[in-house]
Amino acid sequence: MEYRSRSIHKSTSIMISAILFLFLIHTSHCFYLPGVAPEDFQKGDPLKVKVNKLTSIKTQLPYSYYSLPFCPPKKIVDSAENLGEVLRGDRIENSPYVFKMREPQMCSVLCRITLDAKAAKQFQEKIDDEYRVNMILDNLPLVVPIRRLDQGSPTVYQLGYHVGLKGQYTGSKEERFFIHNHLAFTVKYHRDPQTDSARIVGFEVKPYSIKHEYEGKWSENTRLTTCDPHTKHTVVNSNTPQEVEANKEIIFTYDVEYQESDVKWASRWDAYLLMSDDQIHWFSIVNSLMIVLFLSGMVAMIMLRTLYRDISKYNEIETQEEAQEETGWKLVHGDVFRPPSNSDLLCVYVGTGIQFLGMVLVTMIFAVFGFLSPSNRGGLMTAMLLLWVFMGIFAGYASSRLYKMFKGTEWKKISLKTACLFPGIVFAIFFVLNALIWGQKSSGAVPFGTMFALVVMWFGISVPLVFVGGYIGFKKPAIEDPVKTNKIPRQIPEQAWYMNPIFSILIGGILPFGAVFIELFFILTSIWLNQFYYIFGFLFLVFIILLITCAEITIVLCYFQLCSEDYLWWWRSYLTSGSSALYLFLYATFYFFTKLEITKLVSGMLYFGYMLIASYAFFVLTGTIGFYACFWFTRLIYSSVKID
Repeated sequence: MEYRSRSIHKSTSIMISAILFLFLIHTSHCFYLPGVAPEDFQKGDPLKVKVNKLTSIKTQLPYSYYSLPFCPPKKIVDSAENLGEVLRGDRIENSPYVFKMREPQMCSVLCRITLDAKAAKQFQEKIDDEYRVNMILDNLPLVVPIRRLDQGSPTVYQLGYHVGLKGQYTGSKEERFFIHNHLAFTVKYHRDPQTDSARIVGFEVKPYSIKHEYEGKWSENTRLTTCDPHTKHTVVNSNTPQEVEANKEIIFTYDVEYQESDVKWASRWDAYLLMSDDQIHWFSIVNSLMIVLFLSGMVAMIMLRTLYRDISKYNEIETQEEAQEETGWKLVHGDVFRPPSNSDLLCVYVGTGIQFLGMVLVTMIFAVFGFLSPSNRGGLMTAMLLLWVFMGIFAGYASSRLYKMFKGTEWKKISLKTACLFPGIVFAIFFVLNALIWGQKSSGAVPFGTMFALVVMWFGISVPLVFVGGYIGFKKPAIEDPVKTNKIPRQIPEQAWYMNPIFSILIGGILPFGAVFIELFFILTSIWLNQFYYIFGFLFLVFIILLITCAEITIVLCYFQLCSEDYLWWWRSYLTSGSSALYLFLYATFYFFTKLEITKLVSGMLYFGYMLIASYAFFVLTGTIGFYACFWFTRLIYSSVKID
């Protein structure tokens, strides 16, 4: 079925959680769930072929299909798109291709055009940047099948076909541009023998470049000599390619072949989502589990060594060295819960982290159950944005609870900061990047209406929800410290070099990053190399491992810090696990120079701009996990021992 979402511009009237629930229920029929809402076609039924954006992994700038002078239909009609599709740069429009179910076509002429100098240059630029044409039939994207040389390997599918190719004539060194002007489509269908109806399960194409020839003057009834259905003469190679030059005519043609397939409708996406290298994902999981086991052992050792002995009130006689080590953290009991400097900012970041954690967790759960498959274009991004907005209530609650514990009184001020700081910074970066895209006249530029809708969602829904959460959190009794805080701060002794804050913070981020970096490679590949990512089961496991790793590494380093009589743990705990974001950004930089072929300045700025936003979000998420783990740990150990 063709996915039709309610327009984003209607989203401004969304009301809190009831509407989110309705949204998920309403759109779930469009998500890829086996056996849901297939469309049956009888023989001769018209099939709507739609065109989507032109994409390139070299520039990362999408363009609408009709930004190039391809053959247009009588009237170009835009399809309704959801918020995620608009933000991705999708521009789905109708096309002049006429398909009829199970009625093959040969050498159908689409149109004949003569390129002027400007149009020829446009085609040449897109061919040089390796742009691909994306099309859609019955919600299936067009793919080019690539069969590997070794017999046992499955067919690999590439999304979309290249606009054209570069090459040289024999005996010439001058580089020429050739356009793919003949498309051999293959529509695969699964037939129901009882009703004789069929469902589309595949949409493939083989593009060719051919200089079409004909006799006499061109008219609507002109028969091509290079491709003629009457003589069964079809295009099978690109030996005489069509060059892109000013004032040269180009004739666009296409074939349509129908193939019956054993693949059922519910399994039609399996070929697109085939993961032939799932072993590396299991390796990633095992690698991450080793890190978790190592850290869990250290945490268990600390708990047994300290808490067990403290709970039993140190009845046994200890050696002098052990006593010194154990009492190190006990000595700072009068300062360990002293509010940190910039406590307001810490409250804001912790609240934002809770908002982000809730969004990611719920999104992951929906993705694991198949509600956010690639068959629902833009569904993942739409769900994440809506969940972010509605999770504002938890952000306000978490920040105001912590703020009240720090003896704060102005809960409205802290709620406003929580609602505006992180989204404000991200929106500012996004606005600059959008201006760059707009300057390139790319379809990836978010329209003003959508930008306005995002602002309305932010200030109309998210901000009020943060205030509601802040009000509820502030009305709760303040969290009591397990031990009293001294009036005069204790002097922190000189620390060993390895307990230097910068060093320990940087060390703390390595293991959480190490737990996710293999999966990170596949995520970056799906985003920047235009491939599908649908292994949310693996991703969910890695995410859980990330949570555990962040918590445990922070607890271990916090314990060592307290043993060194350094009680300034509040910000350190946040930054320790949060520093993994620095390694994420460094890895993204490494990925840019080793895996991508981006050469344009604007494209490079877009890549690093978006990866900066991703790293910032990762910092907030991991930092909050580390902070709460340390918060729980310190309260546990200081409430479990008798302080003299």
